[in-house]
Amino acid sequence: MKNLFKLFLFFLILIGFNGCLVFHRISYEINLDNNTALLIISDIRSDARNAASFTEDKNQLFDYYQKSTAFLDSLKKGGRNIISRELFVNNDTLKGKVVYIYNDISKVEGIAFEEGFHFLTLSPEDSILSTNGEVIHSADYKRILWDESIKVLKFEMLGNPFEDGEFKNLAPYFKQGE
Repeated sequence: MKNLFKLFLFFLILIGFNGCLVFHRISYEINLDNNTALLIISDIRSDARNAASFTEDKNQLFDYYQKSTAFLDSLKKGGRNIISRELFVNNDTLKGKVVYIYNDISKVEGIAFEEGFHFLTLSPEDSILSTNGEVIHSADYKRILWDESIKVLKFEMLGNPFEDGEFKNLAPYFKQGE
């Protein structure tokens, strides 16, 4: 759960504010040849409990995180140089797509490289939906391993299953091209 929480925190840095934005799934495609990472965030919603908080969530997402150069500058300082970002609606859900350049693979969710393998260590509770690596389970963690011959590391994880319907869909509030 610790690394899923880190993934969620990175997502919040990208498009969230005060923990009010949540997502269903997040997928990564990390290209080792050109040091780029592609993130697809699926079904972005708000957990705001009142109209003022919901308005704040929409403003942060649609104005600051989607359009601001100040936001890009702040992430660049942390080793993530965003080269593209977009929001779009697919099947009545709001999705986000972010592409960034990194200089250090460990800046991509703590992925490490040792003894011929790239790996990502997660807590046992984290839900890995898919990967092109091999998942190893132990009592204390899950680990995705990729042999050094694999040049594009892929994985997708569950964020929130949205079983109770308590989150507000943001897709109806998205205006294409703004």
